[in-house]
Amino acid sequence: MPQQRIYLDHAATSPLRPEARAAMEDGFALWANPSSPHAEGRKAKQALEDARERIKRTLGWDGELIFTSGASEALWIALNRSKMKRRIVSAVEHDAVFRAAPDAEIAPIRVSHERLEVAVDLSDESQSAVVAIQDINPETGFSVLGSSRGATPSAVDYWGRIKKVGSLLLVDCSQSAGKWDLPDADMLVVSAHKFGGPIGIGALLVKDFAMLEPLGGHERGYRQGTENLPAVLGMAAALEVGGLENWAVTTDQMLEFKNALWAHGEIIVPQTEPFSVNPLIMAIAHPTMSAQALLIRLDAMGFAVSAGSACSSGTLKKSRVLDAFGVSDEVAARTIRVSIGWSTTADELEQFAAAWADLT
Repeated sequence: MPQQRIYLDHAATSPLRPEARAAMEDGFALWANPSSPHAEGRKAKQALEDARERIKRTLGWDGELIFTSGASEALWIALNRSKMKRRIVSAVEHDAVFRAAPDAEIAPIRVSHERLEVAVDLSDESQSAVVAIQDINPETGFSVLGSSRGATPSAVDYWGRIKKVGSLLLVDCSQSAGKWDLPDADMLVVSAHKFGGPIGIGALLVKDFAMLEPLGGHERGYRQGTENLPAVLGMAAALEVGGLENWAVTTDQMLEFKNALWAHGEIIVPQTEPFSVNPLIMAIAHPTMSAQALLIRLDAMGFAVSAGSACSSGTLKKSRVLDAFGVSDEVAARTIRVSIGWSTTADELEQFAAAWADLT
C-alpha cells in the first residue's frame, strides 16, 4: 500500500498547476466586469484579450476563440448554434455531446486490425451537417479522429471529405489539447481542467464566426454570461507551461507502464500495435475481478482510478462507449480506466503496476 494516495484519474480532471493557481490569484485582483466601460473594466478587458491571444498562440490556432464554462457548454454552442441543421455524431462521443444534440444521427465505429473509422454517411450532399468526431476517446484512449496518433483516417482526410459536401467538422479535443498539436477542423473544443488548468473554464475554437448563429451577450455575442477572468488567466498559464515534454514522466516510461498492466490483464479493442501509441488513458480488463470490485479494492489500497468517464462511472450499466467499440458485456464488466497526467511520477506508476499484478 502506498504511503500517500496515488491519483490516476487525470482523464476526469488533473490537479491545478501551481502556475495556474498563481495566475488566478492575479486575476482575482482584477475584479471588475470586462464588459464595463470604466477604467477598472477596461483593465480587466485588456487582461482577458491578452489571455485569449496567448491561448490561441500556444494552441497554434489562428481562428476565433469563444471562452465557455467548459467542454460541455462549448459542445452545446457548436451543435446548437451552428448554421447547419443536420447533426451527426460518432457513437463513442462524450455524453455531453448526446445531451447537447439528443436527436443527432449516430455514426457507428468500424474497427478492424488495420484501422478504426467513424462511418459518417454524407451521401446526401443536399443536407450539409455539423459532424462531431472526438480526437481522443476519454474511456479507452483510442485516437478516434486519427490525426498523427493512430492507424486511422487522418483528421485531414475527414476534414476534406466533410468540407467537400459543404459540412463542418467539430472535434472534441478535451483529452488532447495541451498535450498534442490540434487537428485541422472547423470547430474545436478545449477543456482547461484536463491539462492542469482550473475547473469551470474551456473554449470553443471556431474558424469563422459566420459558422454560428449569435446568441447575444458576451464573447462577441456568441456566449451569454460574464467572462470568468481568473479562470481564463489560469487556463492560459497552464497551457504555457508546456505539453508532454514538461511532464514528470517520459513517454517511454508511460509505455512501459502500459505494457506492465497488460501483462496481467486484457487489452481492450483493438489489439494491433498502431492503436497502442497513446499511453495517457488505458482501458484494462482484469482477468477475473469486476470493475466495481476493482475500484473498491484499489481505492482502499490508496489508488484513485475509475470505470469509464466521470459522467457515467457511478452507474452500474455497461459503458455505452465500450459497447460501441464492440467490447463484450463480460469483458466490459471487468474493465477499469487508468489515466496519467502532468503530476504523475514514475514511482507512482511502478507502485500501481505492482499492486495490479498482485490483485487476485
